[in-house]
Amino acid sequence: MKTFFLTLATIFILTALYSFMKNETINNDYEPATTKISTMINDKEIELLKHMREEEKLARDVYKYLYDKHKFFAFNNIMQSEQMHMDLILTLLDQYNIPDPASTEYGVFNNPELQKLYDQLVAQGNQSLIEALKVGATIEDVDIKDLVEYQKDTTNPTILAVLENLTCGSRNHMRAFVSNLKGYNASYQPIYINQATYDAIINGEHERCGQNRMGNKGNQAGKGRNNNSGGYGKNRK
Repeated sequence: MKTFFLTLATIFILTALYSFMKNETINNDYEPATTKISTMINDKEIELLKHMREEEKLARDVYKYLYDKHKFFAFNNIMQSEQMHMDLILTLLDQYNIPDPASTEYGVFNNPELQKLYDQLVAQGNQSLIEALKVGATIEDVDIKDLVEYQKDTTNPTILAVLENLTCGSRNHMRAFVSNLKGYNASYQPIYINQATYDAIINGEHERCGQNRMGNKGNQAGKGRNNNSGGYGKNRK
């Protein structure tokens, strides 16, 4: 009985989070999820969720730093989306009674590799706005690579639904950063994903994430909208 009510509560929380994401005026990437909560999880999936929690925190923390530094609207915009990503992963951690590995301090990480990456990205982003935009593209680059790899490591339908939605959001974010770089006659060269995957993302349209899980054509949902802006657009101070 306890497990039954816990499952119902988690479904409610996940649905509320996706509904919030759908109605968020800054980032309309998401649609409500209908995936049933799976109660089974293995050690590999536990490590996966813990790493993704800190990796989404890295994105949020870097974007906050870069927004404070450059006051460029896209960083604040996408930072809020990354906070929702963090919250979604935390919901799963809570569901499976996994301790939260993320520090409550901005710029502080328990994973030493992520701490090193954070320090490097912040130093690069400090140099100029163009370098900061490249940092944004780099973060989404590594996120997409990791999220796609993690999808191969689990058959848990709940985790897969979340990973797919986060991957979709990262594709939209990458389009936004690359679009803004083009506005400054600059470009980004992918580091973590291959060129073909990168080209497919950049040449694709803005996606409304989550619709594929509902049997809809999520990749077609953005037709008629700006290909690359993703709602993040040019700077507004």
